[in-house]
Amino acid sequence: MTASPFAAEDRPRSHHGEYKVPGGKLVVVDFDVVDGVLADVSLSGDFFLEPDESLPAINRALTGLPESTTAAELSAAVTASLPPGAVLFGFSADAVAVTVRRALAKATAWTDHHWNIIAPTVLPTHINVALDEVLTEEVGAGRRNPTLRFWDWEEPSVVIGSFQSFRNELDPDGVARHGITVVRRISGGGAMFMEAGNCITYSLYLPQTLVDGISFADSYTFLDAWVMAALEKIGVTAFYVPLNDIATDQGKIGGAAQKRLANGGMLHHVTMSYDIDADKMVEVLRIGKEKLSDKGTRSAKKRVDPLRRQTGLARTEIIAAMMEVFSERYVATSSELTAAELSAARDRVTTKFGAEDWLHRVP
Repeated sequence: MTASPFAAEDRPRSHHGEYKVPGGKLVVVDFDVVDGVLADVSLSGDFFLEPDESLPAINRALTGLPESTTAAELSAAVTASLPPGAVLFGFSADAVAVTVRRALAKATAWTDHHWNIIAPTVLPTHINVALDEVLTEEVGAGRRNPTLRFWDWEEPSVVIGSFQSFRNELDPDGVARHGITVVRRISGGGAMFMEAGNCITYSLYLPQTLVDGISFADSYTFLDAWVMAALEKIGVTAFYVPLNDIATDQGKIGGAAQKRLANGGMLHHVTMSYDIDADKMVEVLRIGKEKLSDKGTRSAKKRVDPLRRQTGLARTEIIAAMMEVFSERYVATSSELTAAELSAARDRVTTKFGAEDWLHRVP
């Protein structure tokens, strides 16, 4: 009798990995490692896959690959193994690669880490931006647990992206008239107009192993799944508009930015509008027609729909809901900034973030 192509030896493998695709299905992989290569690979999950022979084809493609194979190479091997017209629904070749890397302990899951939360602390905007660099370095070096930190500040500010042009993004008359502090951050993305109490801003400091094998685009939704759940809890159904805008059916409510460091640390930063003064914002920022062209609106004021109007809740209540959901999901514990971290941030302001050459690195 011919054996089924799906038949596998009924025994536990030495390596087991799982990955729940954001908005998709669970992917599971089991295999051994023999002489440095993957052996007896068995892929499973609650995904959909057509035709049937695609599953054993994927298993064969992964079997025999070195355990050092990169996520991109694993994904390419899966893609190359698929018969013409194959359909992967609820998962992808990249998702398989993430699962294999997790089984090899080269990629990590949220639950593999001890997470900390730092509650909002009023600090100068320059210090907030400098802390993003300092704390990302600390997590990458293993000196701090992966951490979620909520910002707070008092002075009206604009934080521009690492690659934005100072003169193209800011109206100097508006900046002077409204006493705006302008700071450049290390992550890309667009300018953030921030007055005290008008935004909800948080930074995630994490090891890049958490997003190993996940594309840059998908990493945004992956890292913010918890905040979407928190918004849902307070009655706001939010979603990502590629690449990095967070929106509801009533308009944009925020945006995200990221920076990956050479030491393995990663910054994921989000600012959401709570009660923004749109009139003042357009006096301070130059928001051109080209930027609005793919947003379906002619006015920058209409692009941003604040959370205060959508929820009727105080800013502190929304932040508390976010902290609660994050803590419940990832068993996070409270933490505080250390004296050494604050001292390092102050030094970084002197040497970098408060210096004119950094602020005007792109004139």
